[in-house]
Amino acid sequence: MLNKYARAFFARLFTPLAQFLLRRGVSPDAVTVVGTVGVSAAALVLYPLGQLFWGTVVVTVFVFSDIVDGLMARALDRRSDWGAFLDSTLDRVADAAVFAGVVIWFFTGGANPAIAVAALFCLVLGSLVPYARARAEAIGATADVGIAERSERLVAVLVFTGFTGLGLPPVFLLVVLVLLAVASAATLGQRILTVRRQTTV
Repeated sequence: MLNKYARAFFARLFTPLAQFLLRRGVSPDAVTVVGTVGVSAAALVLYPLGQLFWGTVVVTVFVFSDIVDGLMARALDRRSDWGAFLDSTLDRVADAAVFAGVVIWFFTGGANPAIAVAALFCLVLGSLVPYARARAEAIGATADVGIAERSERLVAVLVFTGFTGLGLPPVFLLVVLVLLAVASAATLGQRILTVRRQTTV
């Protein structure tokens, strides 16, 4: 529900920007790449420096490129397999960078190994969940079930990481990361069982 209504709101908000970029000859693929580079650089440079709030601000700005490139592709009626592949692959890169930045900081200057370990679990499970779906589709099955959608996971980690940078006690971020890890593990289990039922009948 959050995904549906949030995307509708931001689509209206960023349509003028998408149209402006198209008029300037910018391609959706270019926006996808720039957004991923921006997210990754901010997360892997600012987070390890302890700049959790400003890192989150910069990451959030670049995250919106994921909406802009989609709007541009639809405006061009260009929904290619290549575009879908690039977007999905670079989404994984960006997500991994965000959690990796959190892991690095809390293993080093942040001195909170519990948060670092929880973020590490989120990083690994966050990669396995989409892989399970992609592998299922490769064998003719479907695995689009689960309770841990990418957008909700990203919003949760960014919000609480940012507020931690403003002074929120780190325990709140720890709780959120543990819940995200549990939700991701549950989603992975759901997808495995779903594919098993489809392939063993």
